[in-house]
Amino acid sequence: MAIRQVVVLHGLYMSGFVMRPLCARLEKSGLNILNLTYNTLSPNRTAIFDKIDRFINGKPTAMVCHSMGGLVARAYLEANSLQSKHVEKVITLGTPHKGSHIAKQMQQKGFDMLLKNSVEFLLSENGDWPFNAKLYSIAGDLPIGLMPLIAKGSASDGTVLIDETKLNGMAEHKVFHLSHTSMIYSRQVMDYIIKLINQR
Repeated sequence: MAIRQVVVLHGLYMSGFVMRPLCARLEKSGLNILNLTYNTLSPNRTAIFDKIDRFINGKPTAMVCHSMGGLVARAYLEANSLQSKHVEKVITLGTPHKGSHIAKQMQQKGFDMLLKNSVEFLLSENGDWPFNAKLYSIAGDLPIGLMPLIAKGSASDGTVLIDETKLNGMAEHKVFHLSHTSMIYSRQVMDYIIKLINQR
């Protein structure tokens, strides 16, 4: 069966509001969307995972996630509910799969209070993608943000290092000349996401 529904997860300090243009584009292509807003500083896993489970409801589903949202999607798959087995594709935009260098720096310098409980996601050090759902990781290489100051000479989207977006076992890795936030709004990225969802 073709994928007709998508769970959309935003990143740190954001809400579902920032994902609305992307969701509108996905809906226009005939997909049913759950644009889930959650508290990124104290994420309630049970509540988030329950909402996703109820939405999936036994149907083939894709997840489209920006930044920390991709780590929340991973935690959802790790929880291994019955419904999570229906997730066929996870498409991440600027997700620091290997853990966030900026979050580590903030923690080391004592700025934990700015991150609160998001660190349980942002500091996870993953090397592999062990799930049946295929992972398509999108990265940006336009370094507008803090990263060029923190890691001089690094390749990043300004917030996340390109290297942090790569995992063993991912289906595809694609780099766009975009910054961390602009990739959510890029028509080129939206077209690519729709192509991936429709791909057999």
